[in-house]
Amino acid sequence: MASIALSSSIGASKLRIGFPTLGRAAARFESVRCEVSKAFQATNGRICTPLSRDLGIPMLLDMHKEQGLPQKSDTKLRVFSGTANLALAQEIACCLGLELGKINIKRFADGEVYVQLQESVRGCDVFLIQPTCPPVNENLCELLIMIDACRRASARTITAVIPYFGYARADRKTQGRESIAAKLTANLITKAGADRVLACDLHSGQSMGYFDIFVDHVYGQPVILDYLASKKIPAEDLVVVSPDVGGVARARGFAKKLSDAPLAIVDKRRQGHNVSEVMNLIGDVKGKVAVMVDDMIDTAGTITSAAALLQEEGAKAVYACCTHAVFSPPAIERLSGGLFQEVIITNTIPVAEHNYFPQLTVLSVANLLAETIWRVHGDGSVSSIFQ
Repeated sequence: MASIALSSSIGASKLRIGFPTLGRAAARFESVRCEVSKAFQATNGRICTPLSRDLGIPMLLDMHKEQGLPQKSDTKLRVFSGTANLALAQEIACCLGLELGKINIKRFADGEVYVQLQESVRGCDVFLIQPTCPPVNENLCELLIMIDACRRASARTITAVIPYFGYARADRKTQGRESIAAKLTANLITKAGADRVLACDLHSGQSMGYFDIFVDHVYGQPVILDYLASKKIPAEDLVVVSPDVGGVARARGFAKKLSDAPLAIVDKRRQGHNVSEVMNLIGDVKGKVAVMVDDMIDTAGTITSAAALLQEEGAKAVYACCTHAVFSPPAIERLSGGLFQEVIITNTIPVAEHNYFPQLTVLSVANLLAETIWRVHGDGSVSSIFQ
């Protein structure tokens, strides 16, 4: 029987994580120190978030009291992690001043998943951190079984924290006889026993309507905006670019917060799944720094074709920004080909060590998710984080 045992132990190496004061693009990060196991450190890439000063964990928690947020006993808050992104879960728990709950996750010889909680959660608010990133079906099944284990252990509430929600792209029917897998996945999570879902940058807002339970939508933009603000690019040189028509609303909101920068749109026609063709550019990018914004990068076909078009149209530098780095082959070859000044992503999906390249920058959303978890546990406002 193959087994995977999760541990909440924390190693000696240190990763510094930014805590954004949200609400304006140029907001500065408060900071905390969080120790993470060396097993999750990158060697040939970099994990970068701008910092201003050190803030201890007790001060972070005291800040909630100063803001008048409702308080509950910490003994009633439990955070567990699946195997999909243990490094992010450790960072979140550290930011909350907690340790990850003890859980045993095994794989039988035939691939079946076994989950056992190794501490009591009776009457507790339980948060399960598990992105449904590749391998999608494995991680989704693991999340469902974790939810079921918590329900049968009499947890008071169960919140599925899904930094990356797989199957979100299958959110509508564009042709006959297609499935809407996003709705099916939402039904599975609901039927398993989750009371709430906390997801980061869903592919489309309509996906929230597929759930029959509460959904808190967390946006990764503040972390990326703060990092771009630290680059000190002159406002008159900036232009925000949507790599396709479907992402115009996302890019427009990003541009408004980034010094109200002008907007350009790349018109493309998709020939099939993971295959795209760029057709035209709407807007002016000549002599400007183009910042392309998308929710995810999968094979990187769309964003690299758009970057090539922007360079042909006279852009002097191209930045790619996205929340979810799926990085299916041949994404790394395309992104590291010299078209981009920098590729900025977050750690909602773990990046394998061999997928790092010199232009890649990974920002941590741990504090953002920790703040959201704390507010959900304390019955505070989540939307006010992003105002």
